[in-house]
Amino acid sequence: MRTGLVITSLFAALVLAVVVSLVLGKYPVGIRDICSFFLWKIFNARVSFTIDRQLLENILLSIRLPRIIAAVFVGASLSISGASFQAMFINPLVSPGILGVLAGASFGAALAMILSKSWFVVQASCFIFGFLAVMAAVGVARLYKGNTVLLLILGGVISGALFTSLLSIVKYLADPYNQLPAIVYWLMGGLTLVDGNTIRTTAIPVLAGIVLIMSLSGYLNVLSMGDEEARTMGVPVEKIRLILIVLATMLSAVTVVLAGMVGWVGLIIPHIARMIVGPDNRVLIPVSALIGALYLVAVDDVSRLLFATEIPLGIITSLVGIPFFAIVLKRANRGWS
Repeated sequence: MRTGLVITSLFAALVLAVVVSLVLGKYPVGIRDICSFFLWKIFNARVSFTIDRQLLENILLSIRLPRIIAAVFVGASLSISGASFQAMFINPLVSPGILGVLAGASFGAALAMILSKSWFVVQASCFIFGFLAVMAAVGVARLYKGNTVLLLILGGVISGALFTSLLSIVKYLADPYNQLPAIVYWLMGGLTLVDGNTIRTTAIPVLAGIVLIMSLSGYLNVLSMGDEEARTMGVPVEKIRLILIVLATMLSAVTVVLAGMVGWVGLIIPHIARMIVGPDNRVLIPVSALIGALYLVAVDDVSRLLFATEIPLGIITSLVGIPFFAIVLKRANRGWS
């Protein structure tokens, strides 16, 4: 009963946040015009507008709605990835970048910015190198015998360090007047470049990844007990862990495609969700997704409205996340018991 109430309340809060975000912006749009627009667009109803309909359509469908949907996708994906990795590795300090996916995706994007002017090429390279970084971490872990979880984490450290070094080389070789500022700004994180085509391209992998991880959340409960305990319960540990790593990696790589580097979300949001609903991943995963989506929609509103010039999203999530995590850390153990 309490779990259902929590999920319903969070979903209602997310819907409200989306509506408020549609209203907020440099150009004022009233809630009446928004309701009238969607009634006209969806049901072809005869309605009146206080501003030009074409201008309203451009503001809502070309600018604000894609950006809000992207914020929902990024917040939910990072939170689910973080919660999954924390359960898999039985470590409260694990984040989505633990296996090097964020470093690899960042390197891929920066490399493509130098070699191509196509935004699609940048996105594709970002996604591909994110997966390559994780495959490198898994490959390193398979070279040695021992504790699988520990070897995966060490493999992720090696992979992340490698692609971070490669990213530094790319930044050093980039044109300091044109390419380097674009790379640095993109790495700070932001949703400025998101459009309808980007949302349509990423919607299927994001939604599929979220649904599949939710469907495997019961296995996460078993994996969080330890490998030996999971094997005694008949769970194919290596197979399930590999599937979950691939799904969480896909979600993490898509977030870099959409928004660049957005830190701390995948680390702090699962802790908040765990403190609210406990460690059961069957509940924790959807609650993390809703809280993460709600959080990033709110943070994106702040980033685009606080000052005349937009602040990169990654800067705000870091500024908020660091002190917030220090506060949450005091109660973090409660959510693991």
